[in-house]
Amino acid sequence: MANHKATKKDTRQAAKRRDSNRYYGKTTRNAIRDLKVSVGSSEYTEKLPTVVSMIDKLAKRGIIHKNKAANLKSKLAKKANAAKAIA
Repeated sequence: MANHKATKKDTRQAAKRRDSNRYYGKTTRNAIRDLKVSVGSSEYTEKLPTVVSMIDKLAKRGIIHKNKAANLKSKLAKKANAAKAIA
């Protein structure tokens, strides 16, 4: 356990940030999962911009790497385009 006042504060702040980051990460993963379930419907194209925005925010905050964000967005866009081609 930390002994210095500043180190104790840093530990508290890190815990708070970790909880916040876990919340945003989990919320985005759930949104991606829900989006993948709705492939083929018009609901997919409606939800896609919202999910992409969530992914961008995670990358901006440093919760996920920018390349991972790009890969996720690319996969989702491919599914959207494939669904449009079929319909």
